[in-house]
Amino acid sequence: MATAHEDPPSEVIEGETCPFCGEKTLTLMETERDVPYFGKCFLFSMDCKSCKYHKADVEVAEKHKPVKQRFEVSSEEDLRVRVVKSSNATLKVGTIGTIEPGEAANGYITNIEGILKRIQRATEQLRDAALEEGDKEAAKKAKNHLKKLSRVLWGQEKLTITLTDPTGNSAIISAK
Repeated sequence: MATAHEDPPSEVIEGETCPFCGEKTLTLMETERDVPYFGKCFLFSMDCKSCKYHKADVEVAEKHKPVKQRFEVSSEEDLRVRVVKSSNATLKVGTIGTIEPGEAANGYITNIEGILKRIQRATEQLRDAALEEGDKEAAKKAKNHLKKLSRVLWGQEKLTITLTDPTGNSAIISAK
């Protein structure tokens, strides 16, 4: 999500052919960002106006070793901790859920709150689908995960986030 202080895209190419719908409505963007304590990063994205296809990734300018980091979210201040996640990274959010790498995975720069909100939206969709299908057990599990996420977002409960990236293009950036 763009904010007023972010760098503008370095390069924008419009009118490319979308690999999914075949229309010439695909926009490619590349943005260079300097992320404190991590260095120069390149953000890439593809967006199709016709079919709404979206793909994004993050690459760092310097080579990094594979990374595995754990971070305990224990206060509301921790929600502001910066997270750089490449499409190759696995992000495990306690026992609630996991964001896996793969063809549909995206890379992004966000914070812990942004990660928790992504998991929250996905869990809400799972809950709604379970309710529609009449799967009371799955709906109950999703509701319990949503309650835990709310408590973490309110600073009332702790949660451990684990980030693993074999390419080294990801990090949890905190002095903690």
